[in-house]
Amino acid sequence: MFLILLTYTKPLSEVDRLVPEHMAWLAEHYASGEFLVSGRKQPRTGGVIVATAASRQHIETIAHGDPFVRAGVATCEIIEFIASTMIPALASLKEL
Repeated sequence: MFLILLTYTKPLSEVDRLVPEHMAWLAEHYASGEFLVSGRKQPRTGGVIVATAASRQHIETIAHGDPFVRAGVATCEIIEFIASTMIPALASLKEL
């Protein structure tokens, strides 16, 4: 599994212009099953995405395709981890 940590590098007014494209990008990767959960950081300095993919290279390609990243209004950090403990309702994620 992967955490994609987005950090805004430009004012929110520039970020907000790209929100519709970013939301479409998110929807595409939810539909493919690659994104599991996402949301804004609090305070609003970026976002967090929990994702799954066959390889780190694939998740890097996805992350760098984010309209925020492509436009230079955010950077992304990717953290790979192995989910080993979770609540029973999420046990199927252990295989991802």
